[in-house]
Amino acid sequence: MIGIIVQLVISWLLLWLFEKKDLGPLGFYPTKQRLRHFVLFFIVTACCASLGFLMRMYFGERWVFNPLFTWKLLAAGIWYNVKSVLYEELIFRGAIFYILIKRVGVIKATVISAIAFGIYHWFSFEIIGNPGQMVLVFFVTGVAGLLYCFAYTKTLSLFTPIGIHFGWNFTQNFFFSAGNIGNGVLIAAKPAYTTTVSWPVYLGIVYLPTMAMLIINYFLLRRIKPQELI
Repeated sequence: MIGIIVQLVISWLLLWLFEKKDLGPLGFYPTKQRLRHFVLFFIVTACCASLGFLMRMYFGERWVFNPLFTWKLLAAGIWYNVKSVLYEELIFRGAIFYILIKRVGVIKATVISAIAFGIYHWFSFEIIGNPGQMVLVFFVTGVAGLLYCFAYTKTLSLFTPIGIHFGWNFTQNFFFSAGNIGNGVLIAAKPAYTTTVSWPVYLGIVYLPTMAMLIINYFLLRRIKPQELI
């Protein structure tokens, strides 16, 4: 929590020094429209993030309810993902992104933010020195960064990119326990199930969730009336 507060203080200082503004451009004030956007994009993204796991279940893999699940565990999982998403959004779609938009325009600012977001994940995923993984992670997270930037520029609020980002992270990392924070809501049943599937099916399991998330959210965002940057 202290880290988020520090980020907000730094964001305020940057916005005041460069634009003579407070935290208003980040769109943190919870209006009805912003909350609707958050809920909509969270649900859509969570459904997309579930596709790969549902396909794995269809082909025989079993996921069961975590016998050690508690409401305290759920609260901890939500808080962990909220903190990680806020940390990344405040860095890559926060004050610096807004200042870049004002200085170099939306397109250049978006490209810079997405590139930085992709490079950042080399370090967060600890894949420095693995060229194949670095290229793949840079491409996937960079494209996701483009979507998050688009979400902010359409709504001028972090509620929307946070809804998308949180929907993906929470579903993948905690609901299906596929992240690095331990078991969450559902866990893979043991003994581990193994089967052989065709390459098209395998690629669908791996990449369909990401593609669905990017495409569906993009077209939903296009339907939103753009807000005027101030």
